[in-house]
Amino acid sequence: MRIVAIEEHYAPRDLEAARGGATNYPNELGTLLDEVGEQRIADMDRHGISFQVLASTPPNAASAAEATRWNDRLAAIIATHPDRFGGFASLSTPEPESCPAELERAINDLGFCGTMIHGHANGVFCDSPSLYPTFAKAEELGVPIYLHPTPPVPAVFDAYYGDLKPDIAQVLSTSGWGWHAETGLHALRLIVTGVFERFPGLQIIIGHMGENVPFSLARAEATLGRVTPELTRSISQTFCENFYVTTSGYFTLPPLLCAAMVVGVDRLIFSVDYPFARNEEARAFLDTIPFSLSDRHKIAHANVERLLPIPT
Repeated sequence: MRIVAIEEHYAPRDLEAARGGATNYPNELGTLLDEVGEQRIADMDRHGISFQVLASTPPNAASAAEATRWNDRLAAIIATHPDRFGGFASLSTPEPESCPAELERAINDLGFCGTMIHGHANGVFCDSPSLYPTFAKAEELGVPIYLHPTPPVPAVFDAYYGDLKPDIAQVLSTSGWGWHAETGLHALRLIVTGVFERFPGLQIIIGHMGENVPFSLARAEATLGRVTPELTRSISQTFCENFYVTTSGYFTLPPLLCAAMVVGVDRLIFSVDYPFARNEEARAFLDTIPFSLSDRHKIAHANVERLLPIPT
């Protein structure tokens, strides 16, 4: 079975270090993020991963020049192994006026298959009108936006986590809960502010079994639906028609069943979240889910092959 994974990260040490205030990943994790070649491919082969779509780690590029550097580096990586790697473009959402042209360059000139935006830009969410031209460009090009988490702004961190032990605060604010909940909030903000009324063809991908949204979608519909009469589609309908959900980092059955029951198997896509999660664990989960072989093929490759312009 062909298996395509689409939330897979890379971070060349020199580009990561040039970010200054950005996280510099230590030790083995930093090595795995930096190495996008034979060792990574060998690990993919050991666990039957046919193809990875690569994207940068958070945060978003601070400037248009930084986004260009990351995209040019990714294009060089893909050119070495075009049958194994594709790419999501980096964009500088802090400089939103630069994003449409860089997205167009990444798709048309570099051969990427979409873009990954890491949450807010200094607290400004993607429903800001400043990003409407980027949404229009993505819709025009027919490529999706992968909405990925990013750490909270300092004010939120201080209010929610500032009284905790530093190690606990760091994890609880990110992968332990916080940035998943914030990305779910981000998804709902895109809906209730009318982004999909303006750009009905825009497709958004979110990972981690839907960033808590499938579990709470009916509740959101019952409450938010009363205060958004201007929307021409329900919140639930919009979510199920304009969002895809990936399995990245979540390898237990309950959240998968919830996502499948809410958005349907045709909108579920396999992902690992490599190297923050292991190919071995993700593949073992895919092999044991109690779905039909046809549905497992959809999750493993068919759905994403329909969504992204990647080699088949």
